[in-house]
Amino acid sequence: MGKNMTQLKFNKNFEPNRDKLVEIAPNIARLVAPNATPFTFTGTNSYFIGDKNLVIIDPGPKDENHLKALMRAIAGRKLAAILLTHTHKDHSALALELSEKTGAPIWFGGKHRLSRKKRFLEVNLLAQACDWGLVPDKELFDGDLLKFGDVEIEVVASAGHCANHLCFAITGTPYIFTGDHVMGWNSTLVATPDGSLADYFNSLDKLIDGKWGHYFPAHGGEIKEGKNYAKALKAHREKRNGQVLAALEGKSHNIKYLLDLIYPSHKGRTRFAARLTLIAHLEYLIEQGKISSRLSFKGRIFFIS
Repeated sequence: MGKNMTQLKFNKNFEPNRDKLVEIAPNIARLVAPNATPFTFTGTNSYFIGDKNLVIIDPGPKDENHLKALMRAIAGRKLAAILLTHTHKDHSALALELSEKTGAPIWFGGKHRLSRKKRFLEVNLLAQACDWGLVPDKELFDGDLLKFGDVEIEVVASAGHCANHLCFAITGTPYIFTGDHVMGWNSTLVATPDGSLADYFNSLDKLIDGKWGHYFPAHGGEIKEGKNYAKALKAHREKRNGQVLAALEGKSHNIKYLLDLIYPSHKGRTRFAARLTLIAHLEYLIEQGKISSRLSFKGRIFFIS
């Protein structure tokens, strides 16, 4: 990707090398879980940081084979901590079992919580994907510095995909682990009320303005020009907002019409994800005072205020 990149290009050329611990930078290695789906790409990346004094980021889904692979990769070394970028089960479900086997504490940004309160009769469509009962041994906050031997990790709060999402940056390097906040294979799912597009924009700006340029996401391959890619992601989301506003210029439409117009090629599970994303954009534009909505016999109708 060039320095003047304005077009968002996804990279799906990624070999997961499943069950194999792959070194990707000094004292950083990746082990990919066997949970490939249309939402997780090739599976969740579990990252190992350090050598004799290890840290694991995102142990992944509850899967016995992945647990065995993690234990083989630990190879008797001390596991100092298990860090979670967030508490969606494809990242966190294996944490308790790994903690029990190794004695390592689990640290993350607090219990899973919604980005806003549910409205009357509203259903959180991601509820089953959330690890509601998991409690951190230590709650992490923006700017916390975690020292593990010669490695120091800075906590970077990055709400948006969900309320307790964190990124983890290695001090003195360009490396940052971006979880589901920024991924190279696809744009991030932001689904209200679990997530918030306003928070997501703010967190993107934090990375764009930050010190780190080399991203390691939780799904797919690394992003070497992270800041440029994050700028392209932001432009992509702003373009979606523009498409919604253009569709509503002088007219009013329901969600189905807007979904067919803006995401015409999405079918099945990807259409479900596109619908959630569209709702997040509509809610964001309402919060910004740019559009309004009302109920009708066709469901919720949106129009420019």
